[in-house]
Amino acid sequence: MRVGTGTTRLVVLRGNSASGKSSVAAGLRDRFGRGLALVGQDNLRRVVLRERDRPGAANIGLIDTVARYALDAGYHVVVEGILYADHYGDMLARLRADHRGPTHGYYLDVPLDETLARHALKPIADEVDASLLRDWYRPLDLLPGGAETVIAADSPLAATVDRIMRDTGLADLPALDR
Repeated sequence: MRVGTGTTRLVVLRGNSASGKSSVAAGLRDRFGRGLALVGQDNLRRVVLRERDRPGAANIGLIDTVARYALDAGYHVVVEGILYADHYGDMLARLRADHRGPTHGYYLDVPLDETLARHALKPIADEVDASLLRDWYRPLDLLPGGAETVIAADSPLAATVDRIMRDTGLADLPALDR
């Protein structure tokens, strides 16, 4: 089923834990203003459903449904999360194929050592230890078919947000009056 319009933008931000996905998504929203919906895997999976990340889990369909709803309502959408390729790849491929407007994918590539250092500064560092991060870590877990642009760990937050704003055309679009 086709979703969104020819002018809605769909941005998918993926990467390992502590790669900066949530910070980039928040930066995009701050820069764009109203009319950009954030569909965060952590919020839907951990907060709304309180579910473990596994193949076929309910959050996969919920992420898809929320993104489609927001696109159909005329919002630009940023879907962000670890979104392992083997768990979420089929859903993301269908969403990309069904979206009427431009779709852009980005993978934030942060080495394990940097992931561990960044995680140590997060509020949840006491709840999630380094051994879990090592278990979760997947180097370059890219979606098939070249659907993503890889952004290296040395790209500063502001530069990453600027790049995505330009690449997607969001920099040239007005915020929505909602």
